[in-house]
Amino acid sequence: MKTFSAKAEAVDRKWYIVDAQNQVVGRVAERVANVLRGKTKPIFTPHVDTGDFVVVINADKAIFTGKKEVQKSYMSYSGFIGGHKSETVENRRRRHPELIIESAVKGMVPHNRLGRQILTKLHVYAGTQHPHTAQNPKAITI
Repeated sequence: MKTFSAKAEAVDRKWYIVDAQNQVVGRVAERVANVLRGKTKPIFTPHVDTGDFVVVINADKAIFTGKKEVQKSYMSYSGFIGGHKSETVENRRRRHPELIIESAVKGMVPHNRLGRQILTKLHVYAGTQHPHTAQNPKAITI
């Protein structure tokens, strides 16, 4: 018996939609990361992108548990002197709410070329409108 190894060009990719309204950010990100990676499929191969496309809507209405809404901070550093920037969840939700879900999912996929390629299949939108209705995405419940 031979071990099966999936080929990236032979994978049948589907589209899924996740509504993040009143859902915990970490639970949404965990479910989305598994679908993006392909772990929900029987043909999962660790070194091949076997995942599906995911559209997340209502990212601005996702919630955090505990005091994370005011205590959690997102940090970035440009590498230059004085290039440290930090912002809270409240500020990021006001400025760019899609980044909350995107950064949570980014932390749950591999940190290499495969992970960067997997993240191209993630589409996050702050409201309920999205331009992917032609793909007929199926709903995923969290």
